[in-house]
Amino acid sequence: MARRFAVLASLLAVLVAAAPAAAAPVGLRTLIPGAKGDDVRTVQSLLRQLMAERIAVDGIYGPQTTEAARRFEVANALGVNGRLTRGEQRLLRHFTREARSERRAAAALERAAETAAPVDEPVAPPPPATPVAATDTAVLNPDGTATAPASAPPVVHAIVAAANEIASHPYRYGGGHRTWVDTGYDCSGSVSYALHGAGLLAASAPSGAFETWGDPGPGRWVTIYAHKTHMYMVVAGLRFDTSGAKPSRWQTAPRSPDGFTVRHPPGL
Repeated sequence: MARRFAVLASLLAVLVAAAPAAAAPVGLRTLIPGAKGDDVRTVQSLLRQLMAERIAVDGIYGPQTTEAARRFEVANALGVNGRLTRGEQRLLRHFTREARSERRAAAALERAAETAAPVDEPVAPPPPATPVAATDTAVLNPDGTATAPASAPPVVHAIVAAANEIASHPYRYGGGHRTWVDTGYDCSGSVSYALHGAGLLAASAPSGAFETWGDPGPGRWVTIYAHKTHMYMVVAGLRFDTSGAKPSRWQTAPRSPDGFTVRHPPGL
């Protein structure tokens, strides 16, 4: 009997050791360089997912983790010190979940587009989402770039030209916030890049910051739609949006403005 219990105990120990460990909760303490533990491991995993950081998930808050934390703070306009407060950890977890949801939604849109029945006749573009005349509507080119209408002011041409530079770049959460020239851009990084190219924005900003940027309401040429987790803009009737971007962020299909704060650059 004793031998049987010994065998069962050994088997149970093996099963427990082989079971995957649940992610440790975050936000229980401020994490600083030199910290160790399962919560550090969880934060490292979140940073890898959200910021595409190549850091070891080893439970040790070393130089790589510190630098990744600093980049997260810069991207989200937080106090930059490489430490993650309890609130910053919860924000990191929230943004990671939101990024996963956005990627799933984008993938679902792509699958729907791939399975949609083909049409024999070209579909006319929908009415522009901003109050511009039909002759003032930008054109979506076959290569995914856009052409601003000749009647648009030079600053609108500059916005379109800058947006064209990254129109087909891949989506990457946090992309475009550490540096203007990046391998991928998220929603706010994309819009920030286009506005910066026209001299309207000095530094990249997260989507929530655009809820109070510029002037309220739709613009004649440019309208920005923003909430705390996503944003897009409409320029001369064309939507510039990371959601549904295939193969380009420029899209003719409108999007419901429900839940978004509507703003526009002054004078546009």
